[in-house]
Amino acid sequence: MHWLWLIFQNRTVMSDKKNLLHLSKPKVVRISTEIAEKAKKIKAIIFDVDGVLTDGRIIYNNEGMESKEFNVKDGQIIQYLKLHEILTGVITGRDSQVVRNRCNELKFDFHYHGVKRKGEKFDDVLMEFGLEAGEVAFIGDDINDLPVLTQCGLATTPADGHYKVKAHVDLVLQAKGGEGALRELADLVLEVKGFYELIIERQLRNE
Repeated sequence: MHWLWLIFQNRTVMSDKKNLLHLSKPKVVRISTEIAEKAKKIKAIIFDVDGVLTDGRIIYNNEGMESKEFNVKDGQIIQYLKLHEILTGVITGRDSQVVRNRCNELKFDFHYHGVKRKGEKFDDVLMEFGLEAGEVAFIGDDINDLPVLTQCGLATTPADGHYKVKAHVDLVLQAKGGEGALRELADLVLEVKGFYELIIERQLRNE
């Protein structure tokens, strides 16, 4: 198997008196050339919520109100995916107002809640948006995600995804659910498509 080394150079502009540009230590990720080729074809990234955008915990207060924690790094990358015409969407088995609020805030292209048959909903999405299965990346963490993971072009799971799921994906991400798993996949897709340097250049020009 041939391997490709991707170097993600994280740049941080410090707003001090000298406006110095500080370069943090690059993040080096090894992926196979096969994964890179699959990532180049991606036009949409779809994902589950619990265990992917969150760590899987559901918190209730004494009044029965639900709360969840989301990672801002996942949300930050959505605007850049949109800029480069990569669709984003949710297919989740639960129906939570907290999740609906987060989806609306980030302006995902679509989000479906309370889905019992995820494979069928995935087929609906392909038809609705004129996509081929090979043009879609999916992040799922549990066995109810397998109908989508086994159809899509780039199947991924967080580092703490279920062990049965890991046996059916193309890529096990380094990040756990709720710790930037979506960001990691989005970074990969943007990088192999050659968009990331354009994004960084625009940021450095303050555009």
